[in-house]
Amino acid sequence: MSGEEDGMLLPDKSVLASLLRRYRVWERVVLADPHDPVARRRLEDLAYTLCVLMGRRTVHEAIIEAEQYLATDREAPRTIERRNR
Repeated sequence: MSGEEDGMLLPDKSVLASLLRRYRVWERVVLADPHDPVARRRLEDLAYTLCVLMGRRTVHEAIIEAEQYLATDREAPRTIERRNR
């Protein structure tokens, strides 16, 4: 966990981004073969993990929250300090 917002610990952004990518991959696998119990279970496990990390009850809410959280870093301008040598 990295930051804290409204009293809630927030997950590391790289871990969260990786989980979102994995969720989307398994979502496509399940859509391609909805009767595969292994793929379905992996998707459900990832959905549960996203819900817990983002403090949401549904995976849809968790994904929206995660995407908004990940986007906050991209919106802030980055500056690089240069040292004079």
